[in-house]
Amino acid sequence: MARAWGFREHGGPEVQEFFDRDDPAPGRGEVLIRVSAAGVNPLDHLLRAGLVPGLDGGRAFPRVLGMEAAGVVLALGADVDGLEVGDTVFGFALTGGGTYAETTVLSAPNTARIPEGLSAITAATLPVAGTTAVDVLDQLELTTGGSLLINGVGGGVGLAVAQLAAARGLRVFGTGSTAKRERAEALGVRFLDYTAADVVPAARELVPEGFHGIVDSVEGASLRAVAPLARHPRNVLSVGDQSVAELGGRFVGRRLDRAHLERTAQLAVDGVLAPVITAIHPLSEAPDALAAVERGHAAGKVVIRVA
Repeated sequence: MARAWGFREHGGPEVQEFFDRDDPAPGRGEVLIRVSAAGVNPLDHLLRAGLVPGLDGGRAFPRVLGMEAAGVVLALGADVDGLEVGDTVFGFALTGGGTYAETTVLSAPNTARIPEGLSAITAATLPVAGTTAVDVLDQLELTTGGSLLINGVGGGVGLAVAQLAAARGLRVFGTGSTAKRERAEALGVRFLDYTAADVVPAARELVPEGFHGIVDSVEGASLRAVAPLARHPRNVLSVGDQSVAELGGRFVGRRLDRAHLERTAQLAVDGVLAPVITAIHPLSEAPDALAAVERGHAAGKVVIRVA
């Protein structure tokens, strides 16, 4: 039996629970892993709430929380290429397996070997935030010296975008709460504190000609407030709000394949991308880990250490 933490039905934190289960059998195109670490993401509590039904895999309750993990391959399902039992890997549980557990299944085409020099803790933070950051900057195609505003710079995606943007020679600005200032400024971000003042006029004063690109991770009214700061609406990208298209902007196109995971991991090995991990919890503290992310208090990435 393997310990897991998940939810018995859709709802709020009250539906979460620990439970024991047999190791899941890997299906076609899946690998069973012993989980070393699992990344915690806002998507996790949205799945628990039933707000993104297309990603739940249709599995029976109780369902395990979590979308990304690193660990050791224990077994292979049918039609799995490029991975072997005993490999240390990281990737996505896209078929609804859940990763806050001692064992789980990952989608093999969306799983890659962890390169030498990268820890499982770090690798577990890359599938969601790391690859999203690479996607954002590839799709904006900004040139050296360009200006980039990150709306919500303090989270895992925002800080990853800030690092990669700086490496590409961009001028990086970011909005966030006072608690997120120190970590953002340590990466060279010109910080705009929305808890202290209206960031829109402050941003206009800093870059009166408008930003070459805007990356949004806050959504809703905040996205609509900052979108007009872009020189061109098309260069407003949101990682979570598809209504950005109504503003002339774009929802980030995601690449989840093995090659993209490998590219992102290499950026981490090379030191270009250094995930900002602000808390590591044992599996027994999974409720605290997700609560910090759900309340919006987490700066950077939160990780659950399992093995």
